[in-house]
Amino acid sequence: MQTTVERPAQRLAESSPVQGGETQSPDTPQAVIGKLAEESAAGLGGLLRKGFDMVTAPVRMAVDAVSLLKEEVESVYERDPAARSTLEILTCYPGVHAVLGHRMSHWMWERELKTPARMLSQFARGFTGIEIHPGATIGPRFFIDHGMGVVIGETAEVGADVTLYHGVTLGGTSLNKGKRHPTLGDRVVVGAGAKILGAINIGEDTRIGANAVVVKSVPANAVVVGVPGQNVARSKPHRSTDAPDLNHGSLPDPVGVSLHSLLQRVATLERHSHNEHGHGENGHEPHIQAPKAGMWHGEDFSI
Repeated sequence: MQTTVERPAQRLAESSPVQGGETQSPDTPQAVIGKLAEESAAGLGGLLRKGFDMVTAPVRMAVDAVSLLKEEVESVYERDPAARSTLEILTCYPGVHAVLGHRMSHWMWERELKTPARMLSQFARGFTGIEIHPGATIGPRFFIDHGMGVVIGETAEVGADVTLYHGVTLGGTSLNKGKRHPTLGDRVVVGAGAKILGAINIGEDTRIGANAVVVKSVPANAVVVGVPGQNVARSKPHRSTDAPDLNHGSLPDPVGVSLHSLLQRVATLERHSHNEHGHGENGHEPHIQAPKAGMWHGEDFSI
């Protein structure tokens, strides 16, 4: 009987707040006040953090803008020997103006401000002659030399340290809303007037010759020439630590070399035939002679 009475009393004591102890019921005024104080402190801390972020956000954006501007100026010094001063670069280089304008319009595009982004890009187009869709993704240290007539489409992607010259088109070949423009790897150089069309990939350290038309993907460390573009592997690969590859005069001519080789082989075969059969030179139909010292013969072309 004693055990029966003690157990309910023990349970009642355990469930009751301890007078003068360390634990309190959640429903006591002291506990409620403590909880409200903790919540108020946490809310005040959150407000202070948000306020600090709002105050310092312009400063951080200004620091980022200065760092970005410094990178753009350094890329011009690195790739244009005509650059003489920072003031000249900031005031007289339309490629720099176009890239900076695109950085702003792309920021707006990513935040669903589509129409203002397009309006800004069109203003930059009229001011610089360079059209970059705000949806295009442009990597750091992107340099457009001269720039007039450059067109970069919405889904184009450009890597770091890429160089474009005037008249270049990164165009699409599909009516699909998805990826339809090319992707350029790091350190790609595209010569004047070249056209790179479609959702193709241009490998890193590749050089596209002037006026080439590229319609298929290109592996890394290649040189592309001709219409349509012919891929030629570099005999000496370009590395990321090398200086920018701006040697536009060093372009292979695979079609011309092939024709030269074929004409030489035809001439050799005709000489063998002449020696074996004793025919005179007039026994053969005239044909175009292989160039000598890089010079084609005018009489072969009725000039």
